[in-house]
Amino acid sequence: MIHRTLTALFAAALLATPALAQDTEQGQTGQADPGTAVDNPSLDPDRDTVTAGVGVVVIPDYEGSNDYRVIPGAIVRGKVSGISFFTRGLALFVDVIPEPPGESVDISFGPMIQYRGGRSSLDSIEDPRIRALGETDSALEVGAWAGVSKTGIITSAYDTLGARISYQHDVIGGHDSYVITPTIEYGTPLSTTTFVGLGVTADYVGDDFARTYFSIAPGQSVASGLPAYDADGGFKSVGGTLILGQSLSGDLRHGLGLFGLIGYNRLLGDFADSPIVSVAGSRNQWFGGIGLGYTF
Repeated sequence: MIHRTLTALFAAALLATPALAQDTEQGQTGQADPGTAVDNPSLDPDRDTVTAGVGVVVIPDYEGSNDYRVIPGAIVRGKVSGISFFTRGLALFVDVIPEPPGESVDISFGPMIQYRGGRSSLDSIEDPRIRALGETDSALEVGAWAGVSKTGIITSAYDTLGARISYQHDVIGGHDSYVITPTIEYGTPLSTTTFVGLGVTADYVGDDFARTYFSIAPGQSVASGLPAYDADGGFKSVGGTLILGQSLSGDLRHGLGLFGLIGYNRLLGDFADSPIVSVAGSRNQWFGGIGLGYTF
């Protein structure tokens, strides 16, 4: 899950905050205060909007590594004429179902595309045994996603609980397999300046994905000193993330904001048992990030 890629959950923090914070200007009926929208169009929850963010994240060298590195991250999200788009790491999602103004339930569906580098850059990997395995090919995954979310469900009229699932398949022969990712997210603006969110996700992958990134052929075993291993597909990982957003300009719906996260993923089954993980790395995968975002 962590190589979904590198900055995926950091991006989630930047992306989710402005959208959820828009609800704090609405009343129990889900309708925005018309006077507020007229006085300040930037606070209209149904307006066209774009959020961009940059920051740094700390991640494992590769999925399953116990060595860590710091890399830059960048994201973008937007909503134009009710059609939303957003990034998650190196994945782009488009929601082709317009969000009805003032509705508390939102149905989402659309295409997505993602680049997955895998272990295509050996210079960024510290462990010489993993470098000796050789590079894995990059993958370009194309697919679709669907989800549903509801505002005003647990703590107040402004919190949001959502679930989504995505399916994507490599189209350039990197791993020539598929990834299915169910996700549940909850977020609540504590005020117009502060946001907190929790997310739980899992990855289910095909056999060829498992063999590409977690298997060790006999020749690779000789080169690396790691035992040969044949991984099968299945549930690869489960994980959770805590995110926090704080406005630096007085309102999360517009202007500059500071965002941070900490997260944990646990590799499962054949993936955790692979010597790439059990001998050279760790099934426990931690990550964190901090960054700045601006909502226009």
